Amino acid sequence: MAVPKKKKSKSKTRSHRAGAWKLGSPSRSLCPRCGAAKLPHTVCGACGWYKNRVAIEV
Repeated sequence: MAVPKKKKSKSKTRSHRAGAWKLGSPSRSLCPRCGAAKLPHTVCGACGWYKNRVAIEV
């Protein structure tokens, strides 16, 4: 089994792990009614529709 020759410093370890902390941008979908960009599975902020019905009054 491989053994490291020297101890990795805290800053090297933390910078190595920092790649897992990055967040990607959320995906976007188009509203089928008005065509505005919105998050999937959420009410459209432009027209207020969700799943072929009015969810909120805009």
